[in-house]
Amino acid sequence: MSGKRGATRLGFAVLLKFYTQYGRFPRNRAELPGEALEFVARQVQVPASELESYDWTGRTVEYHRAQIREHLGFRECSVADAEKLTTYLAEHVAHKERRPEQVRVELLARCRTESIEPPTPGRCDRIVAAALRAAEESLTALISSRLTAESIERIVALAAGADQDDAGPAGGGVEGEDAPPVLAKVKEAPGNVSLETMLTEIDKLVAVRAIGLPPDLFIDVAPKVVAAWQARAAVESPSHLRMHPVPLRVTLLAALPHEREREITDTLVELLISTVHRIGARAEKKVTEQLINAFKKVSGKENIL
Repeated sequence: MSGKRGATRLGFAVLLKFYTQYGRFPRNRAELPGEALEFVARQVQVPASELESYDWTGRTVEYHRAQIREHLGFRECSVADAEKLTTYLAEHVAHKERRPEQVRVELLARCRTESIEPPTPGRCDRIVAAALRAAEESLTALISSRLTAESIERIVALAAGADQDDAGPAGGGVEGEDAPPVLAKVKEAPGNVSLETMLTEIDKLVAVRAIGLPPDLFIDVAPKVVAAWQARAAVESPSHLRMHPVPLRVTLLAALPHEREREITDTLVELLISTVHRIGARAEKKVTEQLINAFKKVSGKENIL
């Protein structure tokens, strides 16, 4: 602070205070709360109004920033730093967390830990996107490596040729010529409680298990990541799925039946319970009607009562 006066002194003090609190410099005057500015101005004994004449884009502010970085032990994010941050996020964050906004939070925290000044918002977005992409490529390659060539062929066949809203032939080797494709069948929601619905769900379960997925295929993948893959596969058309690289396509198409098997099983249990309740209610009603009819046939029932 020595040697600095007026707007230069206040501007430097504001930059230093903001950086120590947020780990970055303010982008403009609008980011500075009025009360905080007044507080800093009193500390350096410069009127807050002096900040209006501080140049936020000139050589002076760049020099001030360099001084503050050196004083606090921080550095600007270099290309090498960005690559290391991307690798860190891909290996330690994006494998379990697929939401960009949360990965961004971890990026900023890592920058502070490594004494790196956070990149610009646009550059942060690119680092986060690259980390998510690298993590997905790594995960999908791992999933694909756990499958045999025969299993991959069966899984890929689920999206083969089914272009009209999942209504065309899809392969899979378990459907008749006029039956709906396996992929469309697996995506279908259950109908109302009925014997037909129960048989349909059983048919779905048989089709899912016929794909032959290993039970430990996703054993070390975060459940919410697998769920996100399932949701993605459920909404993408077969033609869109076929456009993905094979590891990603296989992973998406495997995640869908993997998650649906449990859901279909739960649905069958609920259908069975509902059916039993219905049978019980009908049986009770029938017995009641039989008792009433028998009572009507008893002679001298008034005397009995």
